[in-house]
Amino acid sequence: MRVQMLGLCRFSYVGLRGFQIDHASYEERRALLYDPARLRRRWLWFSEVALPAWRAQTDPDFTLVVMTGPDLPEPWLSRLKALSAEIPQLRLALVPPMKWHLPACRAAIAPHVDPRADVIGHFRHDDDDAVAIDYIASARADFGHVEALWRAEGRLALDHSRGLMLRLQEGGVQLTPRICHNMGVALTVFLRPEAQESALNYDHSKIGLWMPGVAITRPLMFIRSIHADSDSGSMGQGVPWPVEPAELDDLLWQRFRLRREGLEQLGRALA
Repeated sequence: MRVQMLGLCRFSYVGLRGFQIDHASYEERRALLYDPARLRRRWLWFSEVALPAWRAQTDPDFTLVVMTGPDLPEPWLSRLKALSAEIPQLRLALVPPMKWHLPACRAAIAPHVDPRADVIGHFRHDDDDAVAIDYIASARADFGHVEALWRAEGRLALDHSRGLMLRLQEGGVQLTPRICHNMGVALTVFLRPEAQESALNYDHSKIGLWMPGVAITRPLMFIRSIHADSDSGSMGQGVPWPVEPAELDDLLWQRFRLRREGLEQLGRALA
């Protein structure tokens, strides 16, 4: 069975709806998203937290569509173009501002649907979060264990729910181990290839309304960043899982290709 893994990452896309922070006009939204200091912060999150593990995926057979507007200011637009040329799995989608968010997301994703696929594993990825280096491999393999459940309904949510909540604080890094279900990051929505929906069509916090779900609670699979620029600054419900501080530092590298020292440097740069 051919399983395509297809993701969408929105990078300061100037569209209305689809976000917890809403605006009445494109001008208001553009003023927030294109603020030079904010764009600099978002780029640091994206390049220093999100990208290392995408570069190091143990299964390179995936597509991550980075969606932004054609008027994204420089140098950020040129940097995204350079990344899409450098990293084979990245595709840059320049989508003009649209009133309705879901059609905009569909416009970004549709050209990259593989017509040979039997099933598509859709995922969303925020530009300040990270998935583990084996997320693609694990999602594809774990789907094989629950394929029959997907066949019964044509929809299935596979939730890799063991993660770390990341806060950068003055003088250090706070990492909170949590098992949180359906956070959005490392959540794969398996759909038939002819479906017009993607992961963005379903509110991840209520995804059980539309499809069955399976939670995979180990190994550690995601980092979710919480900071002032987050669309949602809440840690959400969850349960802690035990880990020693020294082991946690090792896991940062083993699972995400991140170092605590690098995160501390990022915190100083963002400050």
